[in-house]
Amino acid sequence: MSTTTVKKNGISSLRLAAMAKKRRVGTTIFMLLLTLLAFGAFAPAFAPLPSLSSSRSNLARLNSVGDESKFEIADDMFWKDGKPFQIIGGDLHYFRVLPEYWEDRLLRAKALGLNTIQTYVPWNLHEPTEGQLVFEGIADIFSFLNLCQKLDLLVMLRVGPYICAEWDFGGFPAWLLAIEPAVKLRSSDPAFIDLVERWWGILLPKIVSSAYKNGGPIIMVQIENEFGSYGDDKAYLHHLVRIARRHLGDDVILYTTDGGSRENLNKGTIPGDAVFSAVDFSTGDDPWPNFMLQKEFNAPGKSPPLSSEFYTGWLTHWGEHIANTDATVTATYLEKILSRNGSAVLYMAHGGTNFGFYSGANTGADETDYKPDLSSYDYDAPIKESGDIDNPKYQALRRVIAKYTAAPLASVPSNNEKKAYGLIKLQKTKSLFNIVDTTDFDGITESENPLAMESLGQMFGFMLYVSDYKAKTNGSLLFIPKVHDRAQVFISCTSDDYEENPKYVGTVARWSNTSIRLSNTRCTSDNRIYILVENMGRINYGQYIFDKKGILSPVYLDEEPLQKWKMLPIPFHNLNEDRKINSVISDAYIDIRKPVQNNLKSKRNYRPEPSFYTGHLSVDEVKDTFLSFRGWSKGVAFINGFNIGRFWPSFGPQCNLYVPAPVLQEGKNLLVIFELETPNAELFVTSVDHPDFTCGSSSNSQVHQI
Repeated sequence: MSTTTVKKNGISSLRLAAMAKKRRVGTTIFMLLLTLLAFGAFAPAFAPLPSLSSSRSNLARLNSVGDESKFEIADDMFWKDGKPFQIIGGDLHYFRVLPEYWEDRLLRAKALGLNTIQTYVPWNLHEPTEGQLVFEGIADIFSFLNLCQKLDLLVMLRVGPYICAEWDFGGFPAWLLAIEPAVKLRSSDPAFIDLVERWWGILLPKIVSSAYKNGGPIIMVQIENEFGSYGDDKAYLHHLVRIARRHLGDDVILYTTDGGSRENLNKGTIPGDAVFSAVDFSTGDDPWPNFMLQKEFNAPGKSPPLSSEFYTGWLTHWGEHIANTDATVTATYLEKILSRNGSAVLYMAHGGTNFGFYSGANTGADETDYKPDLSSYDYDAPIKESGDIDNPKYQALRRVIAKYTAAPLASVPSNNEKKAYGLIKLQKTKSLFNIVDTTDFDGITESENPLAMESLGQMFGFMLYVSDYKAKTNGSLLFIPKVHDRAQVFISCTSDDYEENPKYVGTVARWSNTSIRLSNTRCTSDNRIYILVENMGRINYGQYIFDKKGILSPVYLDEEPLQKWKMLPIPFHNLNEDRKINSVISDAYIDIRKPVQNNLKSKRNYRPEPSFYTGHLSVDEVKDTFLSFRGWSKGVAFINGFNIGRFWPSFGPQCNLYVPAPVLQEGKNLLVIFELETPNAELFVTSVDHPDFTCGSSSNSQVHQI
């Protein structure tokens, strides 16, 4: 997305301050956990498209093309098979929708009147660990492209290497952060270029058969995304062009997208006609001055007006009100583009869901001004997170699009049925510390100072840092200068006969990094400190994108560095990992030891403790549903081994997590919750038939203010 100034829900800044846009425990601990847990002025420049009957050059183009599939730019227009073509597209990301629903969502986009689908290709989804390539399941981009082809939808493919997209690390694989010396991202650094060469050398040959010239749906390929908002390295951009041309040939249209300002376009575009320069800008801005500026950065005759991100809504961070954009205003400004033969791509047509740990984050004034994104990526798009389309925005946009489409639009599908399955009772199966204190792990790393998650081969989830110290009579003051992103601190005695779980003493967060007083536990032995650090999503936009996780500084106790640390990765299961591992959950459930019994009469009497809770969702008829986490604090939820995302209803605004029907099965479905603090007092969640974004503070608070 761009750096254009926007104002949403009373939040105004340079697109949220130039941001906005927008194991080694590894297998051992993961398998053990699952087993134990059960788990007007510009009209002359852009006149209406000429009729074919009055244009000799157009007729000549038609005669020369014949039956050849060809998509090109000429006379400041797009041409498809020799005929003028207006792109009316929308972003729909295959990695935010289960494959079983790809066709459903594409049909809804087609019924909206779209003729083109734009999607990113996240490098981290397809190469989660170096050398491990994944093109199956939700990462099966080729099946997605085939579906677009089947439904007569063209594709604009945004191959990265950087995508932003409110996606973890802007689509870069987190293992890049473990490389020493550090790689300079999005630059002509030879080490980075070599990595891009290798990745694109795998990806681009696989997609070339899907290019329009070869009978496929891909009409354009984007090689960088809003680079002008980030850097000024023309050599880097030229490197990308050379790599893309080598694999795709010279007759595939390459493009860039940049915010509609002269500075952004100066830095983010490539002069000449080698790469088409598209623009994005805020919905509500007059589009035509932006298109006039765009024309200056394309070769003569090579600048069809295109808003490659026409914003139908906006992103939402934890702690904010859910974003909302007026349907009438959105439709009105889309018509301002289409009525003068401009082209537009709706961002988003359908947002979908940040399943697993892939939601990203943004920053404001500095890197401590950290704003993690919701699990939902509904985006206030016309096609809602669960696919619903009976809303004013879908209807208003469809009415506008219908005016500029020659053929009648496809009939509008009905909403998919959703079902409320009711109350799901849970039981506490294990405290995280019960597992840690009673189990020997081969994944523990020892070091004088804390190490980043990535340095230990862990890219997502949690890391437990443990060290011993001598208590003082009056207690001690703990200070961690740099923690990414949120650390819960616990203390206990080190003696073997100490039976109680560690005592919670406070939370240190990236956005409110304060000292914590450690009380005297009156131990007969040394004290032990446990620091559980959560990776809440890597920054996906701006200058702080190089975002390692964990404890990134010394830990100070009474102003002296605390040394000799043990580190235990707790990764859990992410979106694109081998689903066969998930069978361990159901297989192990019958073998789990008797759950810990909790007589919880009041949350006030329940000490915060990271623990696991399990229960069964009984399904008589498989339909989409939502799980309401009202009354819970913060954590991660899994259904039948599938990571449906993070929940944080105590902070809001998202109360419910979307559960697509393909995740469920008739009969019993295993729900496993990792709750970081305190559970619902009655130990239940509720299956409901609707989303809910009304949790948390009623004020429009930012994460860093809490």
